[in-house]
Amino acid sequence: MRLTASEFRHVFDPSEAAGVPSYLNDHTIIRAEDGSWHLFSITHPEPANPTEEKTFLHARAGDVEGPWHTLDPALVVDPGYHGERHLWAPHVIRADRKYWMFYNAGGDDPTREAVNLATSEDLYHWTRHPEGPLFRDGFSARDPMVVWTGDEWTMYYCATDDPSGGRHVVAYRCSEDLVHWDDRKIAFTSERSGTGGGPTESPFVLWEQGSWYLFIGPCGAYAKTPDGYVCTAVYESDSPWEFPRDGLRTRIASHAAEVVDNRLITSAGWGQGGLYLADLGWERD
Repeated sequence: MRLTASEFRHVFDPSEAAGVPSYLNDHTIIRAEDGSWHLFSITHPEPANPTEEKTFLHARAGDVEGPWHTLDPALVVDPGYHGERHLWAPHVIRADRKYWMFYNAGGDDPTREAVNLATSEDLYHWTRHPEGPLFRDGFSARDPMVVWTGDEWTMYYCATDDPSGGRHVVAYRCSEDLVHWDDRKIAFTSERSGTGGGPTESPFVLWEQGSWYLFIGPCGAYAKTPDGYVCTAVYESDSPWEFPRDGLRTRIASHAAEVVDNRLITSAGWGQGGLYLADLGWERD
């Protein structure tokens, strides 16, 4: 498969509503039943300060291209809820006639960081899962993304092959009910090791024309920026649970990429000025 992306279009800057230069980072976009589009995202005034990212921006638009209008925050960090430290990387899906938001909430121990759940009937009012975190994992397990993989749900997230550190991986867990998740397995292993940010962040998995695709980044020296920040690598596989490194198909100048309806790809990030969209093209070789 040959995958291409158009030039990116700047569609939303959170700075105007915030009153100061601000960024979006890991984010999610979903279309409501009434046809409106909703954006949920990490946000914070510039410059980057991830430990202080404690609010999820919520914006709405009649069209995914905008204009986007900022609403009240979807969630604000709650230290009383099992020790939430920050709010990172929301991912929202619709199932069983409600909306499910999965996110990273940190914790005292980065080898056991919390992946949390909140649900909503309308995308405006969110309730945290009463039983606490869905699970804890490390190192600094984060960026959950959930997709239906045939007969069960699969959640992908970035971590390391050992929770105390090691190679950067895309881990996954499976569930039948979106609440109870089985033991972690690994779908992708990077050549790079560490305990901080790595090249397996913001995993996004989708099915297109007979194959599974994994989008991850930042992808280092191949990136648009000198520090390797604005780059997403795309891998192809026959299985949603195993993406070999030799399955690399392309790299796209995007950070924290989300794919919308398999036809658009997003980009955001620290110092980037908000949300961008590009068209995706899928062509068989």
